[in-house]
Amino acid sequence: MTKFVKKSEISNSWYEIDAKNAVVGRLATIISKIIRGKNKNTYSPHMDDGDFVVVKNIEKIKFTGSKYQNKKYYRHTGHPGGIKEITPEKLNEKNKPSEVLKLAVKRMLPSGPLAKKQLTKLKIYTGENHPHTAQNPTMIELGKLNAKNLIRN
Repeated sequence: MTKFVKKSEISNSWYEIDAKNAVVGRLATIISKIIRGKNKNTYSPHMDDGDFVVVKNIEKIKFTGSKYQNKKYYRHTGHPGGIKEITPEKLNEKNKPSEVLKLAVKRMLPSGPLAKKQLTKLKIYTGENHPHTAQNPTMIELGKLNAKNLIRN
């Protein structure tokens, strides 16, 4: 018999990730698994039992190859001919480096109201400092998980 977790039994942890020299796609997959709760043995797809993730140094995130200039994010205004595109390079020029990671994680979550709620558990900050030190987040070192998670300069 399958045991389902009740809302009262859910306990959320906090994780901290340093995005310095991290590859965007690999970082987004790790974050999306934690946010959805797939790293727990109590995972159920219809419940929000994921953990919180704090990402720091987002301005130092990296792309492999020439994706930094060539990758395009599309959106539509709703009007005829209203398709808009933007590259990660232009997002960084607009001082929105967090949008790159947020879009990558959002597109790895299933669509719907549950995904919107799960995406609120992602906290992204530029620089070393963040206001969540009181939660004592567990540090996840990307380089120790897999050497390909970081770009070596």
